[in-house]
Amino acid sequence: MSTTPADTGLYSPFPLGPITLANRMVMAPLTRNRAEPGNVPGPMTIEYYAQRASVGLIIAEATQVSAQAQGYIATPGLHTPEQIAGWKKVTDEVHARGGKIFVQLWHTGRMSHTAFQPGEKAPVAPSAVRANAKTYIPGAGYVDTSEPRALALDEIAGIVDDFRSAARHAIEAGFDGVEVHGAHGYLIDAFLRDGSNKRTDAYGGSIENRARFLVEVMSAVVGEIGAERTGIRISPVSPVNDSSESQPQPLFEHVVRELEKLHPVYIHVVEGFTGGPRDNAPFDYAALRQLYSGVWMVNNGYDKAMAEAAVAEGRADLVSFGRLMITNPDLPRRFKENAPLNELFKDAPLYGGVGPHGYIDYPALPA
Repeated sequence: MSTTPADTGLYSPFPLGPITLANRMVMAPLTRNRAEPGNVPGPMTIEYYAQRASVGLIIAEATQVSAQAQGYIATPGLHTPEQIAGWKKVTDEVHARGGKIFVQLWHTGRMSHTAFQPGEKAPVAPSAVRANAKTYIPGAGYVDTSEPRALALDEIAGIVDDFRSAARHAIEAGFDGVEVHGAHGYLIDAFLRDGSNKRTDAYGGSIENRARFLVEVMSAVVGEIGAERTGIRISPVSPVNDSSESQPQPLFEHVVRELEKLHPVYIHVVEGFTGGPRDNAPFDYAALRQLYSGVWMVNNGYDKAMAEAAVAEGRADLVSFGRLMITNPDLPRRFKENAPLNELFKDAPLYGGVGPHGYIDYPALPA
C-alpha cells in the first residue's frame, strides 16, 4: 500500500518499540508538585493523566529513583511499594482510556536542599559546586539550593543501580516504558557539563569521562527493561538550573554516538533554552540527529504549524508539548480541528496548589 502524506503526518499512528502510538504528539514530562504524603501519586493525578490519554504518548512527570534523588516538594517517587501502587492506578486508567504512558526517571543531584535529603545530609553531585538556583521549602519559601558534596567513586554504582531498580518498578507499575532524565542540570546532566563537573577521576575531565555516568545509567536501564522501552531526554544548550558547558556540540555528538550503540527507543531533545528562546546559543541539531538511527523527539515552544512542519519535513518523528498539554487535555483534537486553545488560568499555579483548579479543570471540547 502506498504511503500518502496523511499517513505520515502529526496525527498518524506511529510505532514506538512494541507499542503503537495513536499520533505523533507527546505530552512532555511536567513537574506539578502534586504528590501526596510519601511522594505518592493521588486520585487527582490519576484523573490528570487520564484526561490527556488521547495524546500519542504521555511522559509522566520527573519521578525520583531514590529518597536521595528528591530536590523539590511533593514530587513523586518510584522507590517504595506505596509509590509503585499509586502509579499503577494512574497507568491502569490511562490504558483504560486508550493511552500510552512512559515515566521520566530523575535524580536531581545538586538541585536539592538538605531539607529534602535523608538525615538532612548534603545533596550529592559530581563535584562540590553549588548551583545558583533555588527550591521551595514549606515555611521558608524559596531558598538557595544547598552546597552539594562530591560523590565518592565507590558511590556511583549504587546510583546507577537506583535507576535500574526504578526502571523495573516502572514496568511493575504498568508503564509502557521510561525516559531517563539526562537534561536540565540534574545529576546526569551535571556529570556531562564542565561547568558542574570538576572531577579528575574516570568520571571527569575528558568528554568521554564526563559522559560515562550517562552511559552507565542507560546501559543499566536498557539491560533491565530493554532498549525498546527506554528513552532519554537531553538539553544540549539550555542554561536552566545553572547549567554550563564550554563545548556543547562535541559533547552531545559524543553522547549521541554512545546512545546509538545502546539504541534506546527514542532520544528527546530540548532545543534551545527550556521554556524560552530556541536560539539562545548556536547548535547544530541536524548534525546530532544524523548520528542516531532511531526515533527523534523534539521539544520547546512548538505550536501546531511548527509541529506539523517538523514531522512533514522529516526533522522529527515525534513532537512533545508542555504547557499546551497542561491547558488542553484534548490537544490532538484541537490541533486537528483547528479549534481554539485554552489559556493558562491566571489564578492557578503551575507548581503545587491544592484542589482541582489549574490541575484537572481545564476544559475539553464538547463531545
